[in-house]
Amino acid sequence: MRPRSEMTTPAIPEDDSPADPTAAVADAPRGNWVDTWAPVSWRPYLRLARADRPIGTWLLLFPCWWSLSLASVADGRPYASPWSMLLFAIGAFVMRGAGCAYNDYVDRDYDARVARTRSRPIPSGQVTPNAALAFVAALGLVGLLVLLQFNQFTIWLAIGSLGIVLLYPFMKRFTNWPQLVLGLAFNWGALVGWASVMRELHLPAYLLYAGSVAWTIGYDTIYAHQDKEDDLMLGLKSTALRFGESTHAWVAAFYLVAMLSWSLAAFLAGAHLITFVALALVGLQLAWQVATLDIDNAENCLRRFRSNRDAGLVLTGGLVLDMAISWASGLS
Repeated sequence: MRPRSEMTTPAIPEDDSPADPTAAVADAPRGNWVDTWAPVSWRPYLRLARADRPIGTWLLLFPCWWSLSLASVADGRPYASPWSMLLFAIGAFVMRGAGCAYNDYVDRDYDARVARTRSRPIPSGQVTPNAALAFVAALGLVGLLVLLQFNQFTIWLAIGSLGIVLLYPFMKRFTNWPQLVLGLAFNWGALVGWASVMRELHLPAYLLYAGSVAWTIGYDTIYAHQDKEDDLMLGLKSTALRFGESTHAWVAAFYLVAMLSWSLAAFLAGAHLITFVALALVGLQLAWQVATLDIDNAENCLRRFRSNRDAGLVLTGGLVLDMAISWASGLS
């Protein structure tokens, strides 16, 4: 996650000195656990996986947990499988790391041309491009081992997302809608979580997925406004540039689609009052983002982007309580 910086882009210095593995990435939060506590030799790879910035892991994980929980509600279970919850958490961490490392490999030449991204592990020389690809493969192997714990339908469904994942880093070169492609890839867990319980897909899963894609387009448009000057300089595209001064209306529209889709998914799955109370709170949080958004203030954009973790936790909590209360009261 990277706040907007000054637009001066100095030339890359000719420096053959060894890269310093203790050197923090310029756009990482100060005092993060990777730069403070992790073994020095691990730090470049943890930075490459964005372990110093967990918001992406949360945003990847929530659709998995939501669909797992909503399917458990529909199936009348008192709680979602703790083992599956843990597997999805591990999978989200390693696959988000693999995706970030792959993205940095693809974007290494662009990152080397911008002052605030030159300190990232690949352009700074902390990790070589070949080592980055090996790291992606290693994380992918861990992700595969996690995936193999699920049923066969779920395994093949998850593998079906790989094409979108591999294409995403290239989209900002060709389309104004890379956030749509990100949403399609990032929220695949909304289908996988449901399949892990039901062993097939039903309409609530598709609605949850569609709503989550709309949610991602909204929050990643907010995030992309931090980078719009750099994107213009490098000839890259985004919904932030496409929407421009109309961003508030577009983000509000996508958040509305998300709320309507999620609500209909919950209704069709047989969710109870507590889930809809949680959804109402999420709606208020999303409305706050739009109402207070300043697209020309990088810190404002970053805070509203990160606040989606809170929205995700609220909906997760509502679904967990729904299962527990419904089972205890005999409604499920």
